[in-house]
Amino acid sequence: MTTEGGPFEAIVLAAGAGRRFGGAKLTSTWRGGRLIDGALGAALSAPVARVLVVTGADPAVATAARAFAEAQGGAKPLAVVHAADHDLGLSASLRAGFAALDARSRAAFLFLGDMPLVPHDIATKLAQALKGDVLAAAPVCHGRRGHPALFARALFDCLAKLGGDQGARRILDELGDRLALVDTTDTGVLIDIDAPGDLIRLQ
Repeated sequence: MTTEGGPFEAIVLAAGAGRRFGGAKLTSTWRGGRLIDGALGAALSAPVARVLVVTGADPAVATAARAFAEAQGGAKPLAVVHAADHDLGLSASLRAGFAALDARSRAAFLFLGDMPLVPHDIATKLAQALKGDVLAAAPVCHGRRGHPALFARALFDCLAKLGGDQGARRILDELGDRLALVDTTDTGVLIDIDAPGDLIRLQ
């Protein structure tokens, strides 16, 4: 999506080691493909000019991501960004992703690689909510805030300065009425995979 102020891009965080899963989480079998395919499909369906996949602990993730994008016809550019310091926590992945964005980008979606059921229409609704004084948008299902989130450029520096295993939750919490909440009944915005049992149950 390109609007006045620049294009939208998407970041898919996929650098974790998946220790609670036992490793190789994002390349585990999922509905005939790999687990990361779910998040990638949602990101590639979003109104964005490019999708960035942030990798780290598992080198096979990059191969899987490229293969999935090619299977979709390569309609949108996909770039793999390696977070060399991924072992420092989630914030390292965020820094790598936001540092790799186009300097002209107006906003960026943040997808989590272990959330395979995100509905493909939610990103467009979030983009439509990013207007006026709104700095970010996120879906809400049954009173719980979910993913992906969309961040305006004004927040990029704040996200790049997070440390340790901090994600973007605190930044969203502090936005007040400058955070647009988009209602959805699709629980895919809440469901992530932590353990092998989660994968079996959802399959």
